[in-house]
Amino acid sequence: MTVLLIAIAFVLDLILGDPYHWPHPIKVIGNYISFFKKNMLTDKLSTKQKYLMGGVLWISTVFLGSGATWLILKVAYSFNIYLGHLVFIYLSYTTLATKSLAKEGKKIADTLKNGTIEDARKQVAMIVGRDTSQLTEEEIAKATIETIAENTSDGVIAPMLCLFIGGPVLAMAYKAINTLDSMVGYLTPEYREIGYVSAKMDDLWNLIPARISFLLLGLSSILLNMNPKETFVVGWRDRKNHKSPNGGYLEAPASGALGIQLGGSHVYHGVEIYKPTIGESLKEVDRFDILKMNLLLYCSASIGMVLFSVISYIIKGF
Repeated sequence: MTVLLIAIAFVLDLILGDPYHWPHPIKVIGNYISFFKKNMLTDKLSTKQKYLMGGVLWISTVFLGSGATWLILKVAYSFNIYLGHLVFIYLSYTTLATKSLAKEGKKIADTLKNGTIEDARKQVAMIVGRDTSQLTEEEIAKATIETIAENTSDGVIAPMLCLFIGGPVLAMAYKAINTLDSMVGYLTPEYREIGYVSAKMDDLWNLIPARISFLLLGLSSILLNMNPKETFVVGWRDRKNHKSPNGGYLEAPASGALGIQLGGSHVYHGVEIYKPTIGESLKEVDRFDILKMNLLLYCSASIGMVLFSVISYIIKGF
């Protein structure tokens, strides 16, 4: 039954995405992190205290996210199994972000076609952590593709894998970890100590999902006939050309499939962070490459769903 419930959640994600006005657990997690930062993290803290409070922030966020999910499921199933299944499906659905990620990419691609570059810069600023005020059209397209590529794992494959292993409780724990990294896990003076634990734990939790996603992107390039040879060659060659131990495993195969170059240094929160380049610059990156990346995302998510379902069925049964 677990496989069926997760499959329904996946289909809901493909159909509905994340409507902005709907209640969403990740918004609650984000609000808690913001509350903690505002009220518990002050300039008076010493360096050691900042590291300590960063650890407290990580533990409390993950505990609250997974604990609340466990309690909600427990209460729902205590009423009846059908309510429990509905809550299981809804909570699982909220941990997946396939359509919402692709939707944001398409919005930026459409703006590059029909809107102004200022509008495109504002839109891409909503999904990346870097300074976007001076980005060119090609740089906007690159930033969007990099985000979709990395979130193929972070937003889809990793939480999907967690759902099959530990249900919504483990998946929500992962989403809390990933949200922590996106909000405080920066290598800048402001977050270096506070976000240290969050950044390192996010790296650890994504080690396996990123490498699974590497294979899924490769398989997708074969099914979509998007330069499969280059996908694997460039993907393997440049997989470590990234500040993150996982990011290269996603951006490298994507760059190979699209025949473009990604990476390079960027400004994050006013600080320039060096990043090596990934892939070959065979063509200028444009909005069509964003749409192609969306296809790789959807295909990878679908293959992952089928693969995990089969493995789960073999191990656990229906």
